Amino acid sequence: MIYRTAEDWLGSEGKRVLLFGMSGLGKTYVSNMLREGGNWFQYSIDYRIGTRYMGEHIADNFKREAMKVPLLRDLLMTDSVHITSNITFNNLAPLSTYLGKPGDPARGGLPFAEYQRRQDQHRTAEISALRDTAHFATRAHELYGYTNFVCDSGGSICEVVNPEDPADPVLSDLAGNVLMIWIRGDESHRDELIRRFDRDPKPIYYQPDFLLRVWSDYLQQEGKPADRVDPDGFLRFAYARLLDHRQPRYAAMARNWGITVDAAQVAGLRTPGDFTRLVAEALEQPR
Repeated sequence: MIYRTAEDWLGSEGKRVLLFGMSGLGKTYVSNMLREGGNWFQYSIDYRIGTRYMGEHIADNFKREAMKVPLLRDLLMTDSVHITSNITFNNLAPLSTYLGKPGDPARGGLPFAEYQRRQDQHRTAEISALRDTAHFATRAHELYGYTNFVCDSGGSICEVVNPEDPADPVLSDLAGNVLMIWIRGDESHRDELIRRFDRDPKPIYYQPDFLLRVWSDYLQQEGKPADRVDPDGFLRFAYARLLDHRQPRYAAMARNWGITVDAAQVAGLRTPGDFTRLVAEALEQPR
């Protein structure tokens, strides 16, 4: 780790961190708070994926749908309209919409093979965006003069690395440049995340073997062909299983590559100073 002790952390002229954990536990809340309240540059992995690495895929998908409408098709063919996504740090809907969900096309589902193709695109993009972290940390300081740097990673970071491999290229890259901080939820957070997801299921990236397993289980449960199942039903079916699948991977990342803070503590942060003190306390804990 780039900060081995609380003294290292508190005495550093510039602080560099990466926040990881399930979506909904405070990564973006903390990142926004740091950016707005102090001299912190915010780097969003999902935003980088949706702009630099998958922006063309997303825009082409919009155009593909527009081409089905005669009026829009004529305008596109004559370069009379411009179609692009308006993705932001706090609105990643264009990315999740493109990632999609498998199942009945009449209910917004994708053929499973196409769904797998987009999942693979996301995996490649996420690895590239993570490998860009060091570049953006340096760029933020040298170009814009930011002293501190926070990377808001996606919930699926644990799916594209091997936290038990001491030579994992992505984690080695990250740990040499930022302090990796797991925001850990408890059982009450898990229940609330599931309730929230049930109300509004959103597309997610899954590790390939896990995806095949839960997809097979869902088809067996529903007793329907793949193109007849409810896409949102699959997302809901997979989500609780996904939480249980990711938890030990996050724990291994924190144990081998970083530190842990609790989501309940994160929810109480109000200023960058609060965050600095919380990290110092976590660094003092035995690992």
